Amino acid sequence: MSDWTSGYVADIAYTFGYYAELNPLRIKLAFLHAGLACPEMANACELGFGQGMSANLHAAASVTQWHGTDFNPSQAGFAQELASISGTGAKLFDEAFTDFAARSDLPEFDYIGLHGIWSWISDENRAVIVEFIRRKLKVGGVLYISYNTQPGWASFAPMRHLMTEHAEIIGAEGNGIVSRINGALEFTEKLLETQPLYARVNTQIGERIKKVKEQNRHYLAHEYFNRDWLPMHFATMTKWLESAKLSYACSAHYLDHIDAINLSSEQQQFLNDIPDAGFKETTRDFIVNQQFRRDYWVRGPRKLSDLAQAEQLRQLRILLIQPRHDISLKVNGSLGEATMQDHIYAPILDAMSDHQIISLGQLEQATQLSLAQILQAAIVLIGSSNAALVQDDAQIAKAKKACEKLNNYLCNQARGSSDISYLASPVSGGGVAVGRFQQLFLLARSQGKKHPAEMAQFAWQILAMQNQKLVKQGITIENTEDNIAELTQQAQLFCDKQIGILKALGIV
Repeated sequence: MSDWTSGYVADIAYTFGYYAELNPLRIKLAFLHAGLACPEMANACELGFGQGMSANLHAAASVTQWHGTDFNPSQAGFAQELASISGTGAKLFDEAFTDFAARSDLPEFDYIGLHGIWSWISDENRAVIVEFIRRKLKVGGVLYISYNTQPGWASFAPMRHLMTEHAEIIGAEGNGIVSRINGALEFTEKLLETQPLYARVNTQIGERIKKVKEQNRHYLAHEYFNRDWLPMHFATMTKWLESAKLSYACSAHYLDHIDAINLSSEQQQFLNDIPDAGFKETTRDFIVNQQFRRDYWVRGPRKLSDLAQAEQLRQLRILLIQPRHDISLKVNGSLGEATMQDHIYAPILDAMSDHQIISLGQLEQATQLSLAQILQAAIVLIGSSNAALVQDDAQIAKAKKACEKLNNYLCNQARGSSDISYLASPVSGGGVAVGRFQQLFLLARSQGKKHPAEMAQFAWQILAMQNQKLVKQGITIENTEDNIAELTQQAQLFCDKQIGILKALGIV
């Protein structure tokens, strides 16, 4: 039999993650900041969708029709189940890229997204994907692609190679991938204890291994232990995408757009003196020691006039999704922690503190700040998960039913597992972080239990049936009364701070 995995780890499930950068709604703000026209997103495709959380949350929370594939049948089966429950009609398959690309029933796409997988597949599969993009991405269409990059992986790549070699040669195949990962990590720790010259030259390796050891083994299996693993320079990616007629548009990671938190004034000037845009990106990666790129590419970039850019920016709508007084005026960039200017952010946050939808134009009028200041603040607030972009009212109305169906199912799943910590918002067009206990509190509310004590009792009955207990600050809470007291405290906090925001997001 042929190896259908193509060297990709398939004997352990991928995590149930959600990646906001895959949300097509986010493209508009990034493109407008770059002065580019953004297409409407009627048809979208995600290649290598994992458990299908992002694809299904975006399908439920928008009017975009989604397609996609992931070669792992277990993951594709779960993704198809979510699509069936929400009733979105998302067409999600378990086909290899070659087979999916050969389908005759696929539309042309306004948007194609790949999160991470580019780094973990063979050159043969990369060529299949590029040809698929060439044939299926519309003129003006957008590609989102994220990938491990250099020079950020330069020092750790040899250690990754050593770990995978240990897992393959020394690790016992019959023990499973988790056992082999643990064995490889233990081996590297013992190696570092001998103070090899490699570690003395690359002084951060020991600390990085400690952080790797703390991470979810399902994540590590897919991040580090595939047969194919290639961090790629931006210039190399450019060459790969040339045949698909793609041009680099901008970063999909919003905080990358803010030079002040990533580059010193000297570095900014140095980059501004580079005439070639592509070489500027390559050089910037060295300045910030880039390890993971999240990029938008476009098939035929169209520059907007200053007037059109300003008019479209003023129409963009956003929503504050954290309590006003819980938002720190600190943000992390490549230069470290930076402090946001209070005279700019305070009036903006005050104007948004009621968690009502507001346009950038309305914020401009309410605060008397310039559009440029409003724009930068919006990018920072959304990039730090304190605010979200908002769809138009007609799209919100159309997405509500599918979101309700999907969220009800996910909240019911939370009774037995904490795997999924996101729900669909018809307002933001995507996923919103909502933890297991908060999902159980929502389930209690749907059954008429709206007092914190009732919510806590409801959640505790579910946990107690499974002999589960809460863990606080790393310590298991043993007795029933203390577990209920902790749940009650969390339910009170949920009612005081989160219910109103979830209502604003259309989740409640």
